[in-house]
Amino acid sequence: MLELFQAVLLGVVQGLTEFLPVSSSGHLLLGQYFLGLDQERFGLSFDVALHMGTLLAVVSYFWRDLLRMAFAFFRSFSHRDLSNDADQRMAYLIIAATVPAAGIGYFLEPFFEGPVVRSPWVVVFNFVLIGTLFIVGEAVGSRTRRASKLGFGEAVGIGFAQAAALVPGVSRSGGTITLGLFLGLRREEAARFSFLMSVPIIAGAGGLQVGEVISRGMSFSQMLLFVVGFVTSAAVGYVTIRFLLNYLTRHSLRAFAFYRFAVAGIVTILLLIGLGGF
Repeated sequence: MLELFQAVLLGVVQGLTEFLPVSSSGHLLLGQYFLGLDQERFGLSFDVALHMGTLLAVVSYFWRDLLRMAFAFFRSFSHRDLSNDADQRMAYLIIAATVPAAGIGYFLEPFFEGPVVRSPWVVVFNFVLIGTLFIVGEAVGSRTRRASKLGFGEAVGIGFAQAAALVPGVSRSGGTITLGLFLGLRREEAARFSFLMSVPIIAGAGGLQVGEVISRGMSFSQMLLFVVGFVTSAAVGYVTIRFLLNYLTRHSLRAFAFYRFAVAGIVTILLLIGLGGF
């Protein structure tokens, strides 16, 4: 029962932090240390199960947009009009934004899974850095552009921001939304683009990891933990997407920046006094 509770807890954390700009990987890593969880059961492979739950959440929320872009993409084979067809342009922008994270994740996966990157001090540093960028982006961004008006070079740049989220503490949504603000996107447009561009990356990475997990096999208890985490993260993730899109139409990212600073301060104190599993 304790492990099931932990699986639910991690599912809630994943569902909240995958889409809120606070870093799911950073929170999960810190949670693993503080809760003393079994790394074999609640390590990187379990992270993937939770990510697949949030994939279900984003696909469920944006299924109409995804279908329109898919049809537009295939339509472009016979009649390409990226200037006037917003759905075609968005489909190609998402593809362009996917390339950096896919390439970097594929070739540098061992590095990002290593102890140097998956360190609580790395999380603390990135919490502060990205939080600071939130404040700067809010100050300098014009917040007038739609995502469909992005250039392809700009989409690739946002793709690199997504790739940076492979480092715990950066945040996929935080990095991509912030760069979107620097490029002049409206907050809700930057968030929507961030969520849509996460679909192929999460699906691709999760698919590879799921295949690896299946090939190794799982006991009934491990499978139960995965299912519980998956369902919890999917349900919480869906609600979180709805909340954040509504929130960003009227509010800035500053509250999330201050949250990051507070967590970084608390974790730093705990590290220095030697508490937790650090």
